[in-house]
Amino acid sequence: MTRQCTAPIRMIPMALVMGTIYYLSDKPGDSLHLPALPGIDKLAHLLAYAVLASATLFAFDERWRAEKGGLVVCITLSVCLVYGISDEFHQSFIPGREPSILDILADVSGGVLVCLLWLRLRGKKRTILRSK
Repeated sequence: MTRQCTAPIRMIPMALVMGTIYYLSDKPGDSLHLPALPGIDKLAHLLAYAVLASATLFAFDERWRAEKGGLVVCITLSVCLVYGISDEFHQSFIPGREPSILDILADVSGGVLVCLLWLRLRGKKRTILRSK
């Protein structure tokens, strides 16, 4: 398959994660049953957006990831931030839900963790390839 054909296909996981986040955000507050642990909602946000960041990184082809790592990270974090803000705005219209800046912070934190891990693994891969 050519690069032009695979680009939209590589975005499918990102769209699915975004759809899942939207679906969960569209549930009224009393229909969500999270364990009664302190901060569990922030952890859920962090994990959901870590998955979104992973799917966003996957959407870029290998050449982009190899040549433009900094730009890829900036775009990935921007996707997490903008989608997190839009998600909180969306929640402001759902009964029993309210927007929270702390949720947005947890969203971006999930993206940051994944991007840092990706950069670390990318650096190790380059070191291994140089030593061969």
